Amino acid sequence: MLNPPNVLTIAGSDSGGGAGIQADLKTMTMMGVYGMSVITALTAQNGLGVYGIHAPEPEFAALQLKTVLEGFPVHAAKTGMLFSAGIIRAVSDILQEHSFPLVVDPVCVSTSGHRLLEEDAIAVLKKRLIPHADLLTPNRPEAELFAGMKIESDDDAIEAGRRILSMGAKAVLVKGGHVQGKPVLVTDWLLEKDCDPVPLRQPHVDTENTHGTGCTLSAGIAAQLGMGMPVKIAVTKAQEFLNRALRHSYNPGRGFGPVNHMAGRG
Repeated sequence: MLNPPNVLTIAGSDSGGGAGIQADLKTMTMMGVYGMSVITALTAQNGLGVYGIHAPEPEFAALQLKTVLEGFPVHAAKTGMLFSAGIIRAVSDILQEHSFPLVVDPVCVSTSGHRLLEEDAIAVLKKRLIPHADLLTPNRPEAELFAGMKIESDDDAIEAGRRILSMGAKAVLVKGGHVQGKPVLVTDWLLEKDCDPVPLRQPHVDTENTHGTGCTLSAGIAAQLGMGMPVKIAVTKAQEFLNRALRHSYNPGRGFGPVNHMAGRG
């Protein structure tokens, strides 16, 4: 039996276990890859909200990343909550020296509405990290922020994706989960350079247990890329994993519950 691929997550820690590093590592384990981590922030949070954030010095975030890269071959990586401009600069300077696939989940705001990316970090993210992304995975509010436009239709989602592609990312997945009402299908739009936009649809799941959905999806995509899958297949398999995890979700505590990673593999 061959050893599983090594996949790295660079993100914040969720003390409630439903998102961030914890969700990423659960997803990677269930998908059959070896997960590693660089922790960019500690959060005090549960299903009711985020009550505090403590970020390390950028130099220590960089040291974590350098140490992992010196000790392990990395087959794919993802970024999640990076929090500050300093941390983004520190990790992007190192990541641009490596050629493994990189998924960038531009985490800006938590499910409960707490800001997870400092205001002055947005411009740095656009300039320093997005150009190195093999895939960027913004939700609708994040895509609106980066593209500078409102998204109210499929055509809007496609135009926003094209604007974001122009920032240098090789591919963009504009997620459709932040839609009004209860649609039968949720559509994520995948845009790759020199390709027609592709709608990727999954059945809508009526649940409030949505904490960690973005983290889970991007970690799943990174896991699949680490296995050598092309972007479209990696996204589709990660979507299927997340949809199963949502269908079997439950609430282990108060507030918004997480997806059920144990059910994601099927």
